[in-house]
Amino acid sequence: MLSLPDLPKHAGANTRAYRKESWCTPHPAPTLSTVTRATPASHGAVHRFSTRGLPAARRIELWEEHNADALVALQCRMPEGAALEASEANLQLDRLHLAHVEANPHAVERTARTVRTRPTESVALYFTLVGEAVFYHDDGVRMLRPGQLLVCDADRPFLRGFSQGLEELAIKVPYEVFRSVGGTVPRTARVIDFGTPGAASASGGNTYAAALAALVARAVGPRGDGAADESAALDLVAAALAQPPTSEAQAAGTHFAAAEQYVRRWLRDPTLSARRIAAAIGLSERQLSRVFAERGTSVPRFVARRRVELAGRMLRRSAYAAQTVEAIGLRCGFSSAAQFSRVFREQAGMSPSEARRYAFSART
Repeated sequence: MLSLPDLPKHAGANTRAYRKESWCTPHPAPTLSTVTRATPASHGAVHRFSTRGLPAARRIELWEEHNADALVALQCRMPEGAALEASEANLQLDRLHLAHVEANPHAVERTARTVRTRPTESVALYFTLVGEAVFYHDDGVRMLRPGQLLVCDADRPFLRGFSQGLEELAIKVPYEVFRSVGGTVPRTARVIDFGTPGAASASGGNTYAAALAALVARAVGPRGDGAADESAALDLVAAALAQPPTSEAQAAGTHFAAAEQYVRRWLRDPTLSARRIAAAIGLSERQLSRVFAERGTSVPRFVARRRVELAGRMLRRSAYAAQTVEAIGLRCGFSSAAQFSRVFREQAGMSPSEARRYAFSART
């Protein structure tokens, strides 16, 4: 049996102290449990649970009960004298379970007894966003840093320690579903780099894993709306773990999801091009063009539409009222005021200035 080590004390340590730029924007954590209704695409609702505001003596008990029901049954231990401050958002889809977790320093263990009494029959994927983590398993120890994905069999005993606190995303994939996309239940834990959130460069990370993390964050992050494309998520799971696609449609869906994530990340960069996107996800430009053509668009049109949508939001917001139309266009990735005006009119049916005036009159 794995033994639970003592956690080092980090007085006042929490995930906020280590946050520089996260994929998930912080939110005021609710006490007890709240539910946010999801869009039809998610086939469920986002359930948010927090220990904040609960009696300190019962926080671990209630946190363990929540995780046993919502995600994975675990035993939790805190540094001496510390109270657990943790929050979790959960979304159950037809085949997958998605979660976002934040907490101060602690450790969790899934013992052999817990596995027998509360089996999950699932593979777990944990995306570390903030705080370093240690993973103890019967095949050794793994150290994880922000920007790394841990893949493991949730029904083999393990221990995880978070001496700096944590923020992470999680996916629970039932064995049957995992095998349906070509996966083999891992006998040993795997660590995959997906890139540090907010880093200046996307090189060196698994593009598909990064796209998968972004998809989960949009669904269950603090501002998540519960909308999740489950088929795309499964395609990305297979691609991130280097499983061969089971169909051409799966391969195309995976490539499009990865390309979309890359565009989101570099949308404001005026040098973003089809060549860069193709190189980032391992396709030729011709292959990338076919992926977008199957969805009735092209790479330039897709990028232009996303930039116009971003510019439209900025033009409508009073926070950007002091900025010129040209400055907003440049911030959204357009190379000049003329290009911004032309593309915006093509997409929106009016000029950027007209859109701003219309938004201002609607507010007043």
